[in-house]
Amino acid sequence: MKTHVKALVVGGGAVGTGIAYHLAKAGWDTMLVERDELTSGSTWHAAGLLPLFNMSYATTHIHKYSVDFYKSLEAETGLNAGFAVVGNLRMAQTQDRMDEYMLYSSVAETAGVYHEFLTPAEMKERWPLLRTDDLKGALFHPQDGYINPADVTQAMAKGARQHGVTIERKIQVDSYRWTGSEWIVSVTRMEERGGMLLPSEEKYEIHAEHVVTATGNHSQRTAKLLGIKIPAIPVEHQYIVTEPDPMLVEYRKTHGEHPVLRDADAKWYVREERGGWILGPYEYGAPARFEYGVPDSFRADLFPLDLERIEAEYMSMIHRLPSSETVGLKDDFNGPICYTPDGNPLVGPAPGLRNMWLAEGFSFGITAAGGTGHYLAQLMTEGEAEIDMASLDPKRYGAWMTTEYAARKNEECYNHVFILHHPDEEREDCRPLRTAPAYDRQIEMGAQMGQVNGWERPNYYGPKDAPQGFDHDGRSFRRGTWWPYAKAEAEAVRNTVGVIDASAFTKHLLRGPGATAFLDHFTCNKLPNVGRINLTYALTEAGTTRTEYTIVRLKENEYYLISAGAWTAYDYDFLQKCADDWMADGGGYLDIHDVTTQWGVFALAGPNARALLKDLVKDADPATVLGNKRFPWLSYRDIELGMCPVRAIRVAYTGELGWELHYPIEFGRYLWDLLWSVGEKHGLKGVGARAQNWLRQEKSYRAFGNELGRDATPLEAALDRFVDLNKDFRGKAKMLETGIRSKCVTVLIDGPADADPWGKEALLVNGEKVGRLTSGGYSVAFGKQIGMGYVRPDLAEVGTKLKVKMLREEWDAVVVEDSPFDPSNARIRIDG
Repeated sequence: MKTHVKALVVGGGAVGTGIAYHLAKAGWDTMLVERDELTSGSTWHAAGLLPLFNMSYATTHIHKYSVDFYKSLEAETGLNAGFAVVGNLRMAQTQDRMDEYMLYSSVAETAGVYHEFLTPAEMKERWPLLRTDDLKGALFHPQDGYINPADVTQAMAKGARQHGVTIERKIQVDSYRWTGSEWIVSVTRMEERGGMLLPSEEKYEIHAEHVVTATGNHSQRTAKLLGIKIPAIPVEHQYIVTEPDPMLVEYRKTHGEHPVLRDADAKWYVREERGGWILGPYEYGAPARFEYGVPDSFRADLFPLDLERIEAEYMSMIHRLPSSETVGLKDDFNGPICYTPDGNPLVGPAPGLRNMWLAEGFSFGITAAGGTGHYLAQLMTEGEAEIDMASLDPKRYGAWMTTEYAARKNEECYNHVFILHHPDEEREDCRPLRTAPAYDRQIEMGAQMGQVNGWERPNYYGPKDAPQGFDHDGRSFRRGTWWPYAKAEAEAVRNTVGVIDASAFTKHLLRGPGATAFLDHFTCNKLPNVGRINLTYALTEAGTTRTEYTIVRLKENEYYLISAGAWTAYDYDFLQKCADDWMADGGGYLDIHDVTTQWGVFALAGPNARALLKDLVKDADPATVLGNKRFPWLSYRDIELGMCPVRAIRVAYTGELGWELHYPIEFGRYLWDLLWSVGEKHGLKGVGARAQNWLRQEKSYRAFGNELGRDATPLEAALDRFVDLNKDFRGKAKMLETGIRSKCVTVLIDGPADADPWGKEALLVNGEKVGRLTSGGYSVAFGKQIGMGYVRPDLAEVGTKLKVKMLREEWDAVVVEDSPFDPSNARIRIDG
C-alpha cells in the first residue's frame, strides 16, 4: 500500500470521493482510504436529490457547481451517474412561503441559478395528478432533479483514479500524529468476521502533508482522534417507497417524469420511483443517533421505521397527490444523516491543527459533494477559494459547544428543513445558554433575544405589557412585528441616547516583546499610539479580508483586539497560528489570550451620551475627563463609573457620539442598573442588534461576513483609508496584484412600502445583473431603504442609478457617498 502522499482523504462516500477527484485534478498526489466499502455510509441510502434552493450565497455556488459537474461525469469517465434531470418544483401554500421564494430568487439571480415561477393553474396543466387549488404558486428549477448516489460516487471515484488517486478500501484510521511538517496516520486493514467489520493484524503508517476527513457518521470518532470538537451528529431520516400508482403509470405513457415535488409547508419531498412514489418527510421528533460514536456492529444498516412519526406527512402527500391514496407501501428506509446546528456543513481548516481539513456534517451530501470538492481543493491548493467559505468554516463553533448542545440543535435543524427560513429567524432550542449578567434585566424591559455564537443579545425591545395577541415572533420576509420598535430605537440613537449590549464581541489580549512588530506586519493599517485605537484588517495570503480588528493599544507592547462576536474561535485560530509562525521565524515572543468571556461591553451612543456619562463618572471634573482634549475620538481611557472600573473606548458603531464601555464581566448587572439610574432624564433607550445594523449602514460601516470577507480585498471594499501602502504587511502583494474586480458601495433605495432589503438582493442595470447587496435595511435618517453591496467598478461612482430586485420587482436605487449620514463625522467628534 502507498505510504507517502501529498494529500490523504479519509472517507469514501460522495463527499470524500468528490474531494479526492478535485485534489488530484489540481495536481496533488492523493490517496483515499475508506474503512468499509465506497458508499457504505449515508451515501448508500440517500434519496439522491439535488436541490439548488439555498439561502446561502456560498452554498448556492457549491450546489450549482455539483449539478453542472455531475452532468459532465459520463463523458469523462464512461460511467452514467444516474442523473435524472426532471426539475424541482417547490410548492407554496401561503403568501409567506411565496415571499421566501421571492427572496431566494434574488440569491439565485446573484449566483446565476436559473429558475421560474409557476401559478397553480400552470402546475395543474403540466402535472394533472397534483392538487393545486389550495396553492399560491411554486418555484421551479428545471435544470436539477435527482441522481443515483452510488452511481455518482463510483463515477467520481473512477474519475479520481484516472487523475492518479489511489483508493484503498477496508482501511480504518487509528491515530493522527503531526510531526511539524507532515501527518503520520496509523491505519489498520479491516476484515469481516461474523458479519462485523473488525481490525486485522495488518497495520500501516501513511505519511501525508495534508489530511482531509470526510468521515460522515463517524465524525465523533474523528473528533476524538484529533482532540477537537466537531458538532456533526447524525439524525434519523426516513423515507418510504410506494407500490406503483396506476394513475401515474397511465400518465407516464404519454408524459415525461414528474419533477421532484416539494410541499415545504407540509414538510416533505416526493419523487417518482418505478411507477410509484418516494416520500421523504422532515417531521418533528426525529432523534439524533451516534452522539458518542458509531457502534462497530453498525455498517450499511438502517433503523426501524416509525410510521406514526410521519403520519401527518403521509396524509398530506395523499392530499397533494390524491391518486396515491390507495397505493400500498413497497419499501422503507430509516438511516442516519449527519447534521450541524445551523444545517451548513463544516468545511475548512480544523481548529488548532496544521494541514488538517474537515469536510463533515453534510445533511445534503450528494448535492454538495462535487462543489465541496471543487472549492475545498481551491482552498488547499491555492490558499483561498473564489467564493468566501467562512460561513462553512468549522471554527464558527467554539470550545463552548458540547455534544449535548450539538445533538439537540441538530434535531432542531432536521425538523426545520422545511420551516420558513426568515432572514430574522431565531431558533429556540438550547436557549438561553450563554448570557451576560444583565440578561434578566433586559428580559424584564421587554428584550426579544437573538443569539450569536451561543450568546444571548437583544434583537429589539418589544412592549413590556404587550397587547393581547401581540406576536413577538411575528417574523416576515417583509417588515415583521419588530420593525416599529427597531425604528424607534434607531431614532433614539440619532436624537437622544441608546445602550446596546455588545458583550458578544470577540476580544483578545496580545502582548510580549514581539507584539508591535508582529501586529504591524499582521495588519494593513498603521498601529495606534499608546492610549489610542485604530480600525484595521488582517489579510489572507490571497490579499482578501480575513478579519476586521479594532486595535486598542494599552501599552508599548500590549494590545486589546476587538473583532466580530460570531467569529471568536475563527479569529483566535488564525491569530495564534500566524503568531506561532512569526515566533518560529525568529520574531519576538507573543502571548495571546482569548478574553471574550472576561469583559462585557455596553455601547452607549447618541447626542446625550456624554451628558449621561458626566452624571456617573468618578473624577474631579467629569466634563473635562470626557471632553475632546482629554478623551478625543478614537482613544481609550480607564475610568470609573460608580464602583465599576471601565475600559472606555471612544468609538461608536452607529456613527454617533459614543463610547464602548468594556467592563469586567462580573460588574455587568451593577453597571446596567447604574446607567439606567440616570438614563431616563437623558432619554436613554435600550437598543437591539437590528436597529444597530440599520444605523451602521447609514455610516457605510462594513460588517465582517457581509461586506468583508475572503472574496474581496480591503481596496475592493473601498477601505483605502485603512490601508497603509507605505509599509509591508501580510497579503499586500497579492492584494495589489488582484486589483479592483468589484467595488463596495452604499445605496439608497425607493423600495416597497412594506419591505426592506435583507442583503441578498441582485443589483441591476437595464435588466442585467451588475452586483449584489450584502447588507440591507431601513434608514431613519433618510426615511427609505438602505443597502450596501458590490458592483462593477465602473458603476461605483456617486450618483449612479441602479435597480434592486425585491419581491420580483425592480426598485430604483442610487449610489451615494460613503457615510451618507454625517459624512464629515462632526457628530462623532463633537466636544462638550
